[in-house]
Amino acid sequence: MRFSVAGMDLKISARKALITGADSGIGRAVARQLLDEGVRVAITDVDPDSLKKAAAELGDVIAVPADLTRPDDVARLRDRVNSELGSPDILVHAAGITGAQGLFHEIDENGWQQTFDIDFFSSVRVVKAFVQPMRDAGWGRIILLASEDAVQPYVDELPYCAAKAAVVTLAKGLSKTYGPEGVLVNTVSPAFIHTPMTDKMMKKRADENGTSFDEAVKSFLDEERPGMALKRRGEADEVASVITFLCSERASFVNGSNYRVDSGSVQTV
Repeated sequence: MRFSVAGMDLKISARKALITGADSGIGRAVARQLLDEGVRVAITDVDPDSLKKAAAELGDVIAVPADLTRPDDVARLRDRVNSELGSPDILVHAAGITGAQGLFHEIDENGWQQTFDIDFFSSVRVVKAFVQPMRDAGWGRIILLASEDAVQPYVDELPYCAAKAAVVTLAKGLSKTYGPEGVLVNTVSPAFIHTPMTDKMMKKRADENGTSFDEAVKSFLDEERPGMALKRRGEADEVASVITFLCSERASFVNGSNYRVDSGSVQTV
């Protein structure tokens, strides 16, 4: 299934983009849509083999494996992307993990630290690494992936919820800092999207409950995400279309916003 903003000139042809977490799921879907818009694309993820496979499927991209929890890796990523592609005009930070799960009293400090290191501090690292050339050029787009969990926390994954809430707050602050310089910063908050991460979650649920995978998805929607009015998982391309719009000139008055792509999961206005 493909979703795109085809037919609307987004006016970003020949722009340069870096997408993190791009070996699968939302990140890879964003890379494909930006390529379709004529954007020159670099992708990164932690697993070199998976990244190489994604690059082969996408085509004309620069692929640089990097562990975004390691400052040296982020610096190496910056240097290679700047050398092989040029300074990115667009940064889409989609890398992340579910992180430590369980009730608050069941999660140790290491679980909190690991989740925050990947789901929050990686945002800080990559923005620090790539924002200055955007400021110098007077044009940039930064989109950080958050989650419905940022504003609707779930008791069995509080580290992830807190980290994504921090991402939303970070982006809002960055939008005020750099918006006046032409660098627009926004977040996109998906809910229960069809990705390898939710596949893993649903396989675990099916195994624990002794059900089929499809039954696990249905019960999760009914019991854990009752606000999702469409009663299905979202597709990565559905999220990517919103991100691609935010990367464009068509979104030139959108700054500091958090776009929910969640089928109505968040049950507040």
